Amino acid sequence: MSKREAGGDGPLAAIEGVGPLARRLNQAHTRLWYQQVHQDLTGPQFTVLSLLHAHGAMDQGTLGSLAHLDKSTAAPLLDRLRSRGLVDLTKDAADRRRKLVTITASGRELATSLAPAVVSVSEQVLAPLSPEEQAEFFRLLRRVVGER
Repeated sequence: MSKREAGGDGPLAAIEGVGPLARRLNQAHTRLWYQQVHQDLTGPQFTVLSLLHAHGAMDQGTLGSLAHLDKSTAAPLLDRLRSRGLVDLTKDAADRRRKLVTITASGRELATSLAPAVVSVSEQVLAPLSPEEQAEFFRLLRRVVGER
């Protein structure tokens, strides 16, 4: 059925689109995250800690790119993690314009301890889907956001 057959281009068709569904999926994920993972650590903050845990220290630009953060989001996020003692920020000795980000022992411990709960939240969100449907869902999402 085409969108014209389903209701056209009007307001009702608009609220049946990807935006409202993405918002509801995000709300469900955020609610579970808050209840089961951490009330003071966001998903993007966990992503940053996990990337540093897995890959070691890196410059702020590379980390922002790997975590899919824009520049206006990355700096305040890193400042919050630094103020909580989860990362260290230092100037690169070879290029003083670059900031190097290193995970601290506390950050490493937090990322490690929260990982099982993060995996559990994803499993709960995807529970209505079979394993095959979950794989297809991820494949399609990656395609939509421009990943392989």
